[in-house]
Amino acid sequence: MDNQEIIDKLTKVCICKGVSRQTIKKAISEGADTVEKVWSMTNTGNGSCKGKRCGEKIQQILDNWEEEK
Repeated sequence: MDNQEIIDKLTKVCICKGVSRQTIKKAISEGADTVEKVWSMTNTGNGSCKGKRCGEKIQQILDNWEEEK
């Protein structure tokens, strides 16, 4: 496991549900190509903020996906 993988595992994207950046990236690698699909696959976007905190972060990960792979 390299440093970025460790950081991704520890970094919470959805603080309401405690979902890590690693989990978000896994969903994207499995075909989630929109914020809504990521929400569906990871149980994010339905916490107390209804996606207001994580939606933008997930979109940024999606936007940068090709560069980060």
